[in-house]
Amino acid sequence: MSFFNDVERELIVTRRTEVAEDIVALELAASNGRPLPAWTPGSHIDLILGDSVERQYSLCSDPSDRDAWRVAVLREPAGRGGSVAAHALREGDLVRARGPRSNFAFDSPAAGGVRFVAGGIGITPLLSMIRAAEASGADWTLDYAVRSRARLPFVDELAAYGDRVRLHVSDEAGRLDASALVASAGGDPIWACGPARLLDALGAAATAQTRLHIEPFTAAVLPDPVRAEPFEVELMSTGEVLEVPADRSVLEVLESHGVFAVSSCREGTCGTCETVVVEGEVDHRDRVLSPAERQTSPVMMVCVSRAACPRLVLDL
Repeated sequence: MSFFNDVERELIVTRRTEVAEDIVALELAASNGRPLPAWTPGSHIDLILGDSVERQYSLCSDPSDRDAWRVAVLREPAGRGGSVAAHALREGDLVRARGPRSNFAFDSPAAGGVRFVAGGIGITPLLSMIRAAEASGADWTLDYAVRSRARLPFVDELAAYGDRVRLHVSDEAGRLDASALVASAGGDPIWACGPARLLDALGAAATAQTRLHIEPFTAAVLPDPVRAEPFEVELMSTGEVLEVPADRSVLEVLESHGVFAVSSCREGTCGTCETVVVEGEVDHRDRVLSPAERQTSPVMMVCVSRAACPRLVLDL
């Protein structure tokens, strides 16, 4: 289950660094000079980059540093995703943010090993996890898949870990073998972040014994809903019943009726719109909850998930 912080604050860009081709790192401090909120490895913040543009970026600095946060942003093709606005930020610019929040909380193992797997910009949430694993004395490794060395950020930081870091550069030696990696992990937990192709390959290779934790940074290709026909949502606080048609999300219906629901990505990847379900069966369509959480957690992401029954009762 995710934890999130909805406080909005003003930050100032204190440092801007080109860390790889099309990737910029931004260091952000509170504009009032106060310490920033504490966070844990795997957390992210929402940057508010325009009137209707909010995007999530993983914190990739040291959690013990309360003076500044660091994020890294990949410029996306054709300027999608608000990345152009983020790349346009310069030192001294002000930007508003929410968070931090986490759907990818990391616990460094007290014994044994841990395997980290990153693809492209998916390295960002793993950097703070690696620091935690290193500090705890865990036996960890990182397999990092990139398209080319020009797209490899944080070279010096990664090089400092020596042969614990294994690079898979696709235009030099081919792609990472997900099946072999999962098989070699044995009982060690795997923490992975990257594009859907990488995460899907890891998921396909996983067995019932695989301890796989993933965080996607792209929206899933949604399957057909379990229930194609309209369904109802009941608001527990008022008893009001709203109909959700087949072509609209729960979030859109709530908003159209003036019901406040915090949201951000609207694609089922960030966890901001997590809502407690008091009654009813959910058709989970997000990429936040693990398979186990889908069975046990009394929540849904109202931006994409739907009902698998005629009515849901929501804690709203």
